[in-house]
Amino acid sequence: MGFELVCVAVLGQQRPTVQVMADRADGGLISVEDCEQISRYLSTVFDVEDPIPGTWNLEVSSAGIDRPLTRPKDWIRFAGHLARVELRFPVNGRKRFSGIVLGADDKFGKLRLDDGTEAELPLHDISRAKLVLTDALIAFTTPSPTTN
Repeated sequence: MGFELVCVAVLGQQRPTVQVMADRADGGLISVEDCEQISRYLSTVFDVEDPIPGTWNLEVSSAGIDRPLTRPKDWIRFAGHLARVELRFPVNGRKRFSGIVLGADDKFGKLRLDDGTEAELPLHDISRAKLVLTDALIAFTTPSPTTN
């Protein structure tokens, strides 16, 4: 469909919300119309597959500016920006890290911490990684004006 899946989460218990975050595959900004298209497609699939018993809601959105870092390519794309990371298991006695994203490979996301040291965080052990909203991030994600 021309989109990439960024994150899927099921939130709540009584009437859960299936939250889907997506990006445009071409790197462009995702629009409301894009979210509607994804929602219609997923609704059709979920009606057939019925993956969650009972009543639930579907929410489709862009990943946003202060987006989660869920794939190595996100870590590479947003290198140079501030992020916060929480791990399932400690690395060097810590589960929480904050620092500048340095990139990633297939196994590790890399951060430069406030003290100047670098941390390699196992991607499969990350419970949450998210960019921090800064002026630099806003400038990076704001489309440049087109000239005629």
